[in-house]
Amino acid sequence: MSVKRATLIVVALILGLAGCNPHPVGPGSEKAAIAPGELGSRLPRFDLKDLQGNDVSSERLRGKVVLVDIWATWCQPCRKEMPGYQKLLDGYGSRGFAVVGFKSNMMMDTENPVQFAKEIGVHYPLVSASAELISRFGELQGLPTTMIYDREGILRKKVIGFDYAESFEEAVKPLL
Repeated sequence: MSVKRATLIVVALILGLAGCNPHPVGPGSEKAAIAPGELGSRLPRFDLKDLQGNDVSSERLRGKVVLVDIWATWCQPCRKEMPGYQKLLDGYGSRGFAVVGFKSNMMMDTENPVQFAKEIGVHYPLVSASAELISRFGELQGLPTTMIYDREGILRKKVIGFDYAESFEEAVKPLL
């Protein structure tokens, strides 16, 4: 067999096999699941009471751009960041933007969470979150952890650690 003919056969085999897939994509095929807390993952379901006794649920947030903040009273960067989230809510809440804070219980509070929120001027819903609830948002790697979900409930931005409100505003505005 000539080298030219052997090369043509190898190329034909490669091209023929390139289109073969034992898991075809089409109606009814499943996409690989995106891990919680990874960009592209979905807003987890929850139905809870906030620190004021008001209902807070993922269902009520449907169709809104949602900033989820995982915080703690002992977290100084949280204290610095949270008033900026309130400012964003004040500016964009009427356009379908919502903020929910989930208080981590990984360590004991350094002060009363309701008083903490009042002192820093935060009025958005704050929920005392179990470790199980927080795990639905992915592995907690540090505080604060802030996530922005679009109107379809898809995670579009995640920041572990402090960031300025302007950075979150840049992410929120195009989603509104």
